[in-house]
Amino acid sequence: MTDISQHVPSPPPQWVKNFARFGLTAKGVVYCLVGALAFMAAFEIGNESTNDANKNGAFRFIISQPYGIALLALVAVGLACYAIWRFIQAIKDTTHKGSDTKGIGRRIGYAFSGAVYGTLAFYAAKMVLGNSTSGGSGDDSRQTFARELLKQPFGQWLVGIVAVGTIIMGLYQLYRAFSEKYRKQVKSAGLENDAEEMLMKAGKIGYVARGIVWMVIGYLFLQAALQANPNEAGGSSSAFQFLENSSYGSYILGAVALGLICYGVFMFLQAKYQATSF
Repeated sequence: MTDISQHVPSPPPQWVKNFARFGLTAKGVVYCLVGALAFMAAFEIGNESTNDANKNGAFRFIISQPYGIALLALVAVGLACYAIWRFIQAIKDTTHKGSDTKGIGRRIGYAFSGAVYGTLAFYAAKMVLGNSTSGGSGDDSRQTFARELLKQPFGQWLVGIVAVGTIIMGLYQLYRAFSEKYRKQVKSAGLENDAEEMLMKAGKIGYVARGIVWMVIGYLFLQAALQANPNEAGGSSSAFQFLENSSYGSYILGAVALGLICYGVFMFLQAKYQATSF
């Protein structure tokens, strides 16, 4: 009889788990700070504005604190660890997604996430080394990206495809929130009921907030495509400003900001209990 242990997926090495935990913690720090800055901007606390409520704004906040360079260096290393972990998931398939169409899609998503957070780690490292005092605006980079696409043949269509893809990503975040697809992994941690429920709630609220931000960014790209104007595109800062300018905008932005803080807390809890399951 074939040994059943041959069919049981082996756990990832401890060093991979350590990369995951360090990376998830750094990601949680960034999301908590972005959420806090957005909340302060929503209610005009401390003269904060939506222009500062992005990941680069979070980096600037960190570096302005006592021992800020050392703290930001730790965050940069953590984000690099997160990026490496995502690439490991994509290449080595440590989460056992498989090689069918769905599995390949998930692994490509891991690689994309690794590229995004690797870029963030690079910008944080540049700021630590003193090569960037203000950091590039996420909105500026997206406008530059949209501008370059618009210069290409069928440029408006290309920007439109990016817009639709971004909106789909936002919808997927909402799907993860309300389908509670992560419940199986949470339960596998063997937590007490209170801790398990906290993890589930933080995840749901966080995914909803992320979904809203992604969809607004997608809408902004759609406007850039329809108007052939790259200045209409934007990142999280523009999305926050869009929410703030809507009816009851301060309350909507405040709620989304709290949701992003919940997502950061979700990252902390995941780092502690489920470092390699998601």
